[in-house]
Amino acid sequence: MAKLPVSDDLLRRFDVPGPRYTSYPTADRFVEAFTEADYLAALAQRAASPLPQPLSVYVHIPFCEQLCYYCACNKIITKHKNRSPVYLEYLQRELDMHALHLGRRQAVSQLHLGGGTPTFLSDDELRQLMAMLRRAFDLVPGGEYSIEVDPRTVDESRLQALADMGFNRLSFGVQDFDPDVQKAVHRIQPAEQVFALVEASRRIGFESINVDLIYGLPKQTPQSFARTLAQVSELRPDRIALYGYAHLPERFKPQRRINSDEIPLGGDKVAMLSQALSALLDAGYDYIGMDHFALPNDSLAVAKRQGRLHRNFQGYSTQPDCDLIALGVSAIGRVGTTYSQNAKTLEEYYDLLDQGRLPIVRGLALTRDDLLRRAVIMAIMCQGQLQFEDVEAGWLLDFRSYFAPELERLQALAAEGLVAVDDKGLAVTAMGWFFVRGVAMVFDRYLQANTNRTRFSRIL
Repeated sequence: MAKLPVSDDLLRRFDVPGPRYTSYPTADRFVEAFTEADYLAALAQRAASPLPQPLSVYVHIPFCEQLCYYCACNKIITKHKNRSPVYLEYLQRELDMHALHLGRRQAVSQLHLGGGTPTFLSDDELRQLMAMLRRAFDLVPGGEYSIEVDPRTVDESRLQALADMGFNRLSFGVQDFDPDVQKAVHRIQPAEQVFALVEASRRIGFESINVDLIYGLPKQTPQSFARTLAQVSELRPDRIALYGYAHLPERFKPQRRINSDEIPLGGDKVAMLSQALSALLDAGYDYIGMDHFALPNDSLAVAKRQGRLHRNFQGYSTQPDCDLIALGVSAIGRVGTTYSQNAKTLEEYYDLLDQGRLPIVRGLALTRDDLLRRAVIMAIMCQGQLQFEDVEAGWLLDFRSYFAPELERLQALAAEGLVAVDDKGLAVTAMGWFFVRGVAMVFDRYLQANTNRTRFSRIL
């Protein structure tokens, strides 16, 4: 991608609340009327299919030893390590129930452990978990097997243990290297520690290393964040996820510990985003879309260039569109034309499994319109372009008639140079990639009423 100047004015005007589109419809549309019976029906349909979709697995580990004040994830703060063996027992029950309905040893080419802090588990517990997963599924050679890592919980020997277990990708939560910012969000981890771990990870042979950053945190300034960006450019991870902090203390209790007076003003936050875009592009990273960057030789950047990019609940992916089995408290999965979510509290999760039930508490069966719009939105989010006749042939409709209001709304984005529209299709411009969520939002039927948008983080 060309190193384009993105004006502060453009960033400011298009920094509006909107979904991240790890799914469409988004999780706020899930309903409790979707029950375990609906999920079991989807599993049965998959089991009966002669050519089922590829399979991915996500496991949520909710435990963290310390509270990070910015966090909006579903987590349980505890120093009691005796809670994890119990959790593994219940994960085993959930796995056994899936195997009962799907059959054992289905091929899986993508596995992700998230949280919480997956490395809260000891090495022996992680080995136990991987053994459980391998009994239930066939983790095929060449797959993507990733784990989120809190740098404060690992050393080189633990990283080697993770590699020996079969993990080939790591994601380090960094957020910011500035000591004052780390103190303000209650996450102290010296830069030297992260540099040593990344260097060790490279020696061990992990295929891809990701680093998470957040801009807009308390006590951040454009000057301090510039120093963090310089350090990250020196660190040179294969991938970078750059998120904007959304301060929503009314929804997320940990954020109430943040002094709102220390949060950067809107102008400074825009300046941080602008300098991050410039710094990472200047450092040689390809812009993948939304908040993701990757080195040109990383598989994510290659997939972007070749038009093979996909998107799932973990973000951008090189893996083809697939079903996702989600395990653990609050985990969100996708099977066939359904989405489902597990119970959000440990008590309810355990209780449902004690009753011999899968812990599904809500979800959604997608309508034809949902599936159509999902196809359109994912084409925009991943390929950045859409040919009208392809949609018309696949869905037996007239695109310009069906999406007449949406095409009208696109004209404002076209006038800003963010998207090009003609009689044959639409394409996100190089500049428009920085605002791709905003382009996709045009086709989101559930966002027609502005009242819904306040549920989401800002798109930049």
